[in-house]
Amino acid sequence: MPHNVEIPDYVIERIMAKRGRLNVFDHFDPKKTALVVIDMQNFFVADIESARSICPNINKLAKVVRERGGVVAWVLLTVADEPGGPSTWPIYHDYFFTPEKMAAHKNNLTEGAEGHKLYPELDVEDGDIISRKSRFSTFIQGSSDLHDRLQERGIENLLIAGTATNFCCETSARDAMMIGYRVAMVSDANAARYDEDHLVGLTSVWQSFGDVRTVDDCIDNLIAPETKTAAAE
Repeated sequence: MPHNVEIPDYVIERIMAKRGRLNVFDHFDPKKTALVVIDMQNFFVADIESARSICPNINKLAKVVRERGGVVAWVLLTVADEPGGPSTWPIYHDYFFTPEKMAAHKNNLTEGAEGHKLYPELDVEDGDIISRKSRFSTFIQGSSDLHDRLQERGIENLLIAGTATNFCCETSARDAMMIGYRVAMVSDANAARYDEDHLVGLTSVWQSFGDVRTVDDCIDNLIAPETKTAAAE
């Protein structure tokens, strides 16, 4: 099941005191919006029920983003260029793992490994972007080519989905906002291993880096067609 968590009252109170409203942004132009789906790879998804459970929500949102003229980008963590090759992120692998855990992480997230592939229940279509990153954040300098590819398509707004909420998704959302994107974390299209971790990622972003919206809220309101937005006004 997707995470069923509520934002704590103290976070809501802090947000309201800071900006006087919950939502940062009223509307994203869907044609200038990308759904960025992070690390939905076999290694991270296959054995984690919460990650598997968000696949239908990601597919639902991706379909609407495409139909409304936006872009879908799939991001894959890649930490070695070839099987048995050296880590492209040695500071992480040398210090944060046991040798056994390091080998499992590196070997499964090498180009061509089964663990590196996108989880098969995700609907990837021709025209979608496939990008590889070498750090938690997609948007930190040197991590991936995604920023340049989104800029080529005129993208200004990002919907962040994937796993883990409080690692790669949160850090990507933070860095994206700090280089000029309007960002929304999609709460029921993100997943972490534990509810507490999921909640931490969402609350950190909502306070200072971007919106937190559900899939249906994104579809019905945030990236609604301009005609519907105008009618509502």
